Amino acid sequence: MAAERHLHIAWLGAGPRDRETGGVPGVATDLLHGLARRGHRVQCIFAGEPHELPERLRGLDNLSFVWSGLGWRWSGWYTRTRIGAFVSGLLARGLASVRLRREVARRHRGDPFDVVYQFSSIETLSLPASVRRSVPLVIHPETHAEGELRFLISERHLALRSQPAYTLAAAIAVMWLRSVVQRVLIRRASLLVCISAVFRDHLVRDFRFPVQNTVVVPNPVRLSRFEDVDLQRGPQRPPVILVLGRVAVRKGVESVVAIAGRLYERGVDAEIRMIGRTSLWSNYTGLLEDLPPNAAYLGPMPPDRIPGELYRSDVLLQPSRYEPFGLTVSEALAAGVPVVATSEVGASEGVSPEVCAVLAPGDVDGMAGAIEGMLAALESDPGRIRGRARGEAERLFAESLVCERIERALLELLRRSGRR
Repeated sequence: MAAERHLHIAWLGAGPRDRETGGVPGVATDLLHGLARRGHRVQCIFAGEPHELPERLRGLDNLSFVWSGLGWRWSGWYTRTRIGAFVSGLLARGLASVRLRREVARRHRGDPFDVVYQFSSIETLSLPASVRRSVPLVIHPETHAEGELRFLISERHLALRSQPAYTLAAAIAVMWLRSVVQRVLIRRASLLVCISAVFRDHLVRDFRFPVQNTVVVPNPVRLSRFEDVDLQRGPQRPPVILVLGRVAVRKGVESVVAIAGRLYERGVDAEIRMIGRTSLWSNYTGLLEDLPPNAAYLGPMPPDRIPGELYRSDVLLQPSRYEPFGLTVSEALAAGVPVVATSEVGASEGVSPEVCAVLAPGDVDGMAGAIEGMLAALESDPGRIRGRARGEAERLFAESLVCERIERALLELLRRSGRR
């Protein structure tokens, strides 16, 4: 269905990488592609270095890009340590964002924007006051510093098993400062696009943001990455439980170790495979020394190999204690893989319990039992379970549906503000 009005959107914040990938850059690619395909003109203004774009974005005439980086490079002296790379990268993006203000104002004067769309982060450092006073600001965050900070502090005893105290202290200091900045800047938003209801509740509670100025729209998943999967395939021998994500704070790494131990004690014939990297500022690999014989940590994996790994898996385990969305859940469903997750995982919302069991964070026995139940269902009727999982991904996370919902929210915002 065509849009009732085509908008001119200034896109700030995170953007796509030079190739199709997962994570936040992949979401940015999907959203930009979907909005452009619906006829909206999107001017992307990025605080980063110029690079090639994914092929499907290159031929879209109503999608344009402006870059303004400071020359930050992974090979610089400031990246010799992980925490140095983390802090210097944040500073470089922040300074480049401030420098973009004149460019944003100049382009608005020449061809006025209907809306400014800040994607991924809450910080809106690229937005000059002159534009902010005349154009509604929409913020579409993927996480918030207050949530990260909460678990950096509460899980400090876990963090210190794998990383030096100064790294933890630096991460806490940076997240505290970001949370202070975000508490001020989020008030500028006319609308928050929240990627899940549980994340919306965190934002409303932590920042006292008006709930009536929010809308819940999930992240999209690129279904074409998983088109060739066999939805009739039976379980592996032995069945594979996949844990896919960062080995870092608030991801429930300690729960993975405990769940693996519980399954091993019960004699469940299953293999637990953990795949993921640490972050620049959080490393929980020390906890994996306690993994039982039925579990293995395989390290990081390039995004283009993730579909194949999901194809070789039977159940995805996502035990996070704070997870605004959880793209691995939507990707697993798209690959026909049922999920066991916690109630803090945003992507589990609204998914049929037949293919997505939801437990409380830290409920080791409950998650172990849910895994056994999913394996039994797969053994009994794999085609039905995998087909239902794929169907749920198509129903909830298809790019076209997500972008249509965002479009409706933007048009309603303009109607409310008298900018039709």
